[in-house]
Amino acid sequence: MANTPPSIAVASAAISAEQEQLEQAPWLHVVAGVIMNATGDAVLLARRPAHKHQGDKWEFPGGKVEAGETAMAALQRELIEELGILVEPTLLAPFIEVRHRYPDKNIFLDVWQVGQFSGQAHGREGQLVRWFAYSELEMLDFPAANAPILAKLLG
Repeated sequence: MANTPPSIAVASAAISAEQEQLEQAPWLHVVAGVIMNATGDAVLLARRPAHKHQGDKWEFPGGKVEAGETAMAALQRELIEELGILVEPTLLAPFIEVRHRYPDKNIFLDVWQVGQFSGQAHGREGQLVRWFAYSELEMLDFPAANAPILAKLLG
């Protein structure tokens, strides 16, 4: 580093400090549901609002797990709040766990398979909600953390 210009050395040190800070940052626990239709040939997705992290991308519905809440209870709550559907926690099945580091946050995705629900799914928070055939999923824009979910679903 003796021949490294001072401006590059300072920038490199700043990047290293940011990376170290991210590595020490807590993991945000988020639940998501892979919600299948009654025939099992389509999955329900929601489009993230443009102003939010990973905005305008399609996602598997869900949200943050609150302090003291189990993952199943959080998913049940989030699906009622976001989609207006009721799921029975005992009918949820673990699907995959994903840890992903974005440049600005660490996400722990706790993903569950939802095969049965009651109610008519709709965007209760103004978000677009739609059923997609599995063959359509590869054409959609998803957050990077969803790649392992899609690989398992389509694999």
